[in-house]
Amino acid sequence: MSAPSYSPASPPWPAPAAGRPVTATVSVPGSKSLTNRELVLAALADGPALVTAPLPSDDSARMIDAIAALGVGVASVPGSGRFGDDLRITPARLHGGSIDCGQAGTVMRFIAPVAGLAEGAVHLTAHHSALHRPMGPLIEALRSLGLTVDDGGTGALPFTVHGTGSVRGGRLEIDASASSQFVSGLLLSAARFDEGLHLVHRGERVPSLPHIEMTLASLRHRGVESSSPREGEWVVAPGPIRAMDVAIEPDLSNAAPFLAAAVVTGGEVTVTGWPEASTQPGHLLPELLAAFGATATIADDALTVTGTGTVDGADLDLSAVGELAPTLVGIAALASSPSRFRGIGHLRGHETDRLAALVANLAAIGVTAYERPDGIEVHPGAAHGGLWRAFHDHRLATTGALLGLVVDGVEVDDIGATAKTLPQFVDLWADMLTTERP
Repeated sequence: MSAPSYSPASPPWPAPAAGRPVTATVSVPGSKSLTNRELVLAALADGPALVTAPLPSDDSARMIDAIAALGVGVASVPGSGRFGDDLRITPARLHGGSIDCGQAGTVMRFIAPVAGLAEGAVHLTAHHSALHRPMGPLIEALRSLGLTVDDGGTGALPFTVHGTGSVRGGRLEIDASASSQFVSGLLLSAARFDEGLHLVHRGERVPSLPHIEMTLASLRHRGVESSSPREGEWVVAPGPIRAMDVAIEPDLSNAAPFLAAAVVTGGEVTVTGWPEASTQPGHLLPELLAAFGATATIADDALTVTGTGTVDGADLDLSAVGELAPTLVGIAALASSPSRFRGIGHLRGHETDRLAALVANLAAIGVTAYERPDGIEVHPGAAHGGLWRAFHDHRLATTGALLGLVVDGVEVDDIGATAKTLPQFVDLWADMLTTERP
């Protein structure tokens, strides 16, 4: 497929060259995936609570606006972290409203089931670049639960959910092959359904399974009985969602480009606050980066990745960690041998068609890559400068920055796309390059 076209929102950003092996210590803000899950659960909980160290980003702002539009109280509270305020969430009786999901897949997929619990019509729309994102299976699932959804027959945004204040629940089948967020969205609200939910996947394998485990873990942490009795099947019992203060882990996927900087420059980068155990897909970065020849060490709540000056090609199944694929493809473009990434055909339905966009962008800087039905092959060559297009996609934008470390003349046409999940990216990137570790 050819990459989609779009008009960038800002002048091209010259990606800074490293000029030396990068040695730095980096801290990243909270996880987007955990922030938006915890905001939904806090909104549906049985009392007020604090969300500590949430990610300040476009995606989380969209979620805050979404729950507020339904009547939930959201108040900023001064936090102790360097990245912004904490949030006090006060649940309320949900009412109808209008919600602009922006480009946030978590908002469109998580809020649609919540809308069924509201009393009144909830209209959901999104940024024009996100109207193509798969929603049909979730819309049909809501209808199977007894809700009326007006989508004009498109199976896509915009659409209106006519909430009645309650959702029947019970057994439900869904094809979640296009996105694990269909499953997570239904599970997050399921404890508030009259009969809970017994959700069964019918179709090809579900991508990004760690994100579903993240959802189940978040539910269990709040006292909700939830489990996966067998592959492709999930059960949530009806009952209250406990109000409790929750601290958000650092976003391990947003740490990926910084750690990858050590791999491609032969340097050493440490990310602080690395959890000993996590349901975030980014927790697999140590073994993924080791596949390219780097070493990874976890000690004292930090992950340190060290490059060797040579990047090996890799053959990886990324079905569980698709969001990391753009960064890993960027590393592969600088490797000494070809790489293949499998299990990521679903990336065609993200902020953009990520596979087509990566192939087109690599071609623009002299690197050959091929789309495959379930992934991408990268055949490194003599990369040169050129325009790297973001296509409104934060992870494509950071991949351009990564390549610019060692390829002179790379320009990212819309580095502002990083604001979707990491508004601080440009400043953190500059700090990494200009502040050497003692």
